[in-house]
Amino acid sequence: MGSWQDDLRGALDGLAYGARSALSPSVLQGAAVELGWLTTHLAMYPLGLINGTQRALPSRLNLAGLGPAQRGLLVSDVRAAGTPILLAHGIIDNHTIFALMRRQLVRRGFSSIHTFSYSPLTLDVRRTAERMGQEIEAICEESGSDQIHVIGHSLGGLIARYYIQRLGGDERVHTCVTLGTPHQGTIAAKLLPWPLVKQVRPDSDLMAELAEPAPDCRTRFVAFYSDVDQLIVPQRRARIRHPDLLASNLRIHGVGHLSLPFHGEVVHQITGMLAHLDEQPKTA
Repeated sequence: MGSWQDDLRGALDGLAYGARSALSPSVLQGAAVELGWLTTHLAMYPLGLINGTQRALPSRLNLAGLGPAQRGLLVSDVRAAGTPILLAHGIIDNHTIFALMRRQLVRRGFSSIHTFSYSPLTLDVRRTAERMGQEIEAICEESGSDQIHVIGHSLGGLIARYYIQRLGGDERVHTCVTLGTPHQGTIAAKLLPWPLVKQVRPDSDLMAELAEPAPDCRTRFVAFYSDVDQLIVPQRRARIRHPDLLASNLRIHGVGHLSLPFHGEVVHQITGMLAHLDEQPKTA
């Protein structure tokens, strides 16, 4: 059977899978929440186009003006508070998707927060991962920190994983948190012939490369995945399944793909785990 026929069959399988669960109560509830967040995000999206990459927040040198939570983190673990955090958005998106998370990280006491942006015309995960690595090196040099955390939504998480796993980024990234990232590819990607989307198909060369051995990878991975994610088909493909990676997979109930960076429970868990650098989250 030809390649286009395989793609068509895969796309139809994905549509059939979605149709079977589309009317379940959890999916309907998730869709309603997703619509609300989508409306809010669309209103904020133009700000990301105007401002481009957001600058880092200035590092704190004293406790003046800080709230109790901020003071607590800075006093209890200055290393956790000062470790830079890089936020990487998904495809056809920008840093405004992290507006709530950024605000909560600041309230928790984290003092060095950056964003990584890339064009929706990007064609290759590998090259974008190389550019992420260059930006991380610049952040570490500027901040004086030898490590960083990365939080990636959707494709942003896959870019971060490639940098860590294939480009030696585990020397720099302490913790990589991914939200709705197609770690094992997604059947939904068979619906579009776009080169970048082809890379997140389950049978792509990129997926095969990420399945290769990664001995001694030191980064802690935490993958959040939703049971009603509309773009990761089936949803379990947002989990990390690799024998060499130190990974926890956390299942979130009833939250759509776009809503993951805004969801209160997700944001709360992330701020908590980054405040405790050496604790491994429980897998769900």
